Amino acid sequence: MDERDLIYDWNEKGEPFDYSSVRIELDDETLRDGLQNPSVTDPPIDKKIELIHMMAELGIHTADIGLPGAGPRARADTLTLAKEIRDAKLPIAANCAARTVEADIMAVVDISQEVGIPIEVCTFIGSSPIRRYAEGWTVDFIRETSEKAIRLVVSEGLPSMYVTEDTTRTDPETLESLYLTAIAAGTQRLCLADTVGHATPNGTRALVRFVRELVREAGQDVMIDWHGHRDRGFGLANCLAAIEEGVHRVHGTALGIGERVGNAEMDLLLLNLKLLGMHDRDLSRLPDYVRLASEACGVEVPHNYPALGADAFRTGTGVHAAAIIKAKKKGHDWLADRIYSGVPASEFGLKQKIEISHVSGLSNVKYWLGEHGFDADDDELCRAIFEHAKAANSVLSEAEIRAVIEECRSRS
Repeated sequence: MDERDLIYDWNEKGEPFDYSSVRIELDDETLRDGLQNPSVTDPPIDKKIELIHMMAELGIHTADIGLPGAGPRARADTLTLAKEIRDAKLPIAANCAARTVEADIMAVVDISQEVGIPIEVCTFIGSSPIRRYAEGWTVDFIRETSEKAIRLVVSEGLPSMYVTEDTTRTDPETLESLYLTAIAAGTQRLCLADTVGHATPNGTRALVRFVRELVREAGQDVMIDWHGHRDRGFGLANCLAAIEEGVHRVHGTALGIGERVGNAEMDLLLLNLKLLGMHDRDLSRLPDYVRLASEACGVEVPHNYPALGADAFRTGTGVHAAAIIKAKKKGHDWLADRIYSGVPASEFGLKQKIEISHVSGLSNVKYWLGEHGFDADDDELCRAIFEHAKAANSVLSEAEIRAVIEECRSRS
C-alpha cells in the first residue's frame, strides 16, 4: 500500500494554502526580545555564539543580535556576535533593535562600520492610541520622529526596518500615515508588531491585507514582517495566518521566550514549516537548538512541550504502545513513527519511546525488556513487572524496573 493512502489529510481539503509554493524568511529574536523575559538569564557570550551558529545551521535567515544602545554589555555582546558572523562566514544576516533616537541608531552604525558587515537597523516606536495617550505623543510627533530616524539609517547606508509597536491595536488612519512616511523616507521593510499578543488569526489576516494594499498603492518594493507575541496563545497560529496573507518574514524565539509570556516559538515554526513543505533544511538538530537555548537562558523545557518536550514521543498507554509495536513488527518505521503521532519523530532527530505504567499492557513490558537487552519471552519476569506497574500510580523508572528484574533473578 502507498504510504499516502494510510493517512487521510483533512488539512488538504477545501482551499488549502500551498506553503511549498512561497518563500518565507525567518528572523530569530532569541538574543534580543527573548532576553527581555524577566525569568530568563542573559547567556554568556560563548553561549550566544553557539546559538548564532545553530540558527545558521537550521536555515534561519536573520538574527537580532542585540540592542547595542542599551548599555556597555549589550554593545560588547552585539559587537562580538557581528564579528563571529563575519569571521565564521555564517549564512545568516544580522539586525539590531533601536529606538527612533540618534544614539541608538548610531550605536548600530558604529558596530557595522567597525566589523564591516551590513546590519539591518530595526527602529521601533509605539503607535497605538493607548500608547500615544500614555506617552503624551501625537501622531505628528511619531511621524516626524520616525521619518528622521529612517532617513538617518538610510543616509548611513544600512538597511532599514520600521517597527510600529502595538500595530495590532493601531487605527488604520495612523498606520497609513506612518507607513507612507516611512516608505517615502526609504525604509525597506515594515514590521507589524503584535506587541501585547492582542491579535487573533482573523485580525492578523485583516491587518496584513491592509498593509499589503498600502504598499501596493505606494508602488515601492517594500517587504512586510510579522512579529507576534503569545499572550492569548495565538503566536504560532498568527505566524501561519500572516504567511498565508503574504508577509515576507516572520519572527520567533527559541521556546517562545520573550516579554511576559513570550513570542511565537521559532522551533515550532521551523517544525511546522518543514511538515508543510516550506522549509527544506535538515532539522535533525532542532532538539539541540532547544536544549542549548534552555541551558543558556535558564529556561526549563516543559515535559509536554510540542514535539520537543520529554513526553512528546513517549507513551505508557497500552493501546498506544501496542499499535506502535505492531507497526514496528511489520518492519515499517514510517508507520511506527506516525501511528500515534502527528509529528514524525525521526525527521527531527528523535524517536518513539515506550514506557511501563499503571495503564500499560504486557506488550509495553515485552517491548521494554527487548529494547534493554532482557528476555522478553520470560513470562514470569514480564508478569512480575506488569503487576508492579499496576500497583504504581505513575510511569516506572528504569531503576524501579531493574529492581524488579533483580528480585526475580534472586528468586530463581
